Amino acid sequence: MADLLALTADLVGIPSESHDEGAITAFLRSELDATPWLAVDQLGNNLVARTQLGRPLRLIIAGHTDTVPINDNGQPRVEGDALWGCGASDMKSGLAVMLELARTVSEPAVDVTYVFYEAEEVDAVHNGLGRLFSERPDLVAGDAAILGEPTDGTIEAGCQGTMRAELVLVGARAHTARPWMGRNAIHRLGPVLDRLASYVERRPVIDGCEYREAVQAVLVEGGVAGNVVPDLARLRVNHRFAPDRSAAEAEEALRALIVPGGLESDGDSFEVVDCASGAAPGLTHPLLRSLIDRNRLEVRAKLGWTDVARFAEHGIPAANFGPGDATLAHTRDEHVRRAPIESTFAALRDLITPPPA
Repeated sequence: MADLLALTADLVGIPSESHDEGAITAFLRSELDATPWLAVDQLGNNLVARTQLGRPLRLIIAGHTDTVPINDNGQPRVEGDALWGCGASDMKSGLAVMLELARTVSEPAVDVTYVFYEAEEVDAVHNGLGRLFSERPDLVAGDAAILGEPTDGTIEAGCQGTMRAELVLVGARAHTARPWMGRNAIHRLGPVLDRLASYVERRPVIDGCEYREAVQAVLVEGGVAGNVVPDLARLRVNHRFAPDRSAAEAEEALRALIVPGGLESDGDSFEVVDCASGAAPGLTHPLLRSLIDRNRLEVRAKLGWTDVARFAEHGIPAANFGPGDATLAHTRDEHVRRAPIESTFAALRDLITPPPA
């Protein structure tokens, strides 16, 4: 086995901010092309490397190659068994695991598809995995999937959905010396914000995993001038909802919280501006269950949204499993330690390697 911490450092040393993944894609392509048991396809900066052994099951192992913008942490720095640098945790350590599996396991017990995709850290319209499902679904067909998002070597099952909604309330302008002649649209937001502040989240348990919903005000806009009663106020809300609810059900619940009596005035509006459904845990699939049981892995719910939802949308059960620490992702102090990289690699190698004859 290669030194996986050193391999991760090599990958961190290749800048790959979103929309600029060409260099890391070229490096990965050269490594995969040199591996004779893999069929390699490329679509944009998305690489798919597959074994084609006719096994009865196919496992997809996927990870994104892009990072958030560098924050004075573009150069990898190794101290002992820790590596600092942009993307070390999210998710170049996961890419190192994938690459080493791809180039060392020549006769896996199941066929394996390794997917290295671009543009995960930006708007969904650019997402490389989404493009593959849209344009080349044959390349991402499989029975189960593992997404190498940072979970510190535990299993984070499924994911919650995410929804952004916008409430617009109208009023009437007036001079602030005579406010009774108008209607303050910003003040009208007060009861709504009170309801959000006192919101008690649902905590449904699905397949033994407890999800924890959330609703947060993330943007407030309004105001005309320092002496004018404002006639328009805008509130944007982010709702994280458990995968036991559809997008329509989540919208209905959010609307009941925001405008329980309906819209009061002509000109008021409530609109969902963006939504991505969640994914159920899917841990009953034998490949995912075997990964957990054979390695006695801790299992918890994924409270954020990840691309496991894209797999679930296409009927492929998936779980998050990677070596990085999600709490360090996107921070200037982002780093990863050797032990979870090696334990993640060992667990996945054990899963796909045939037992001794």
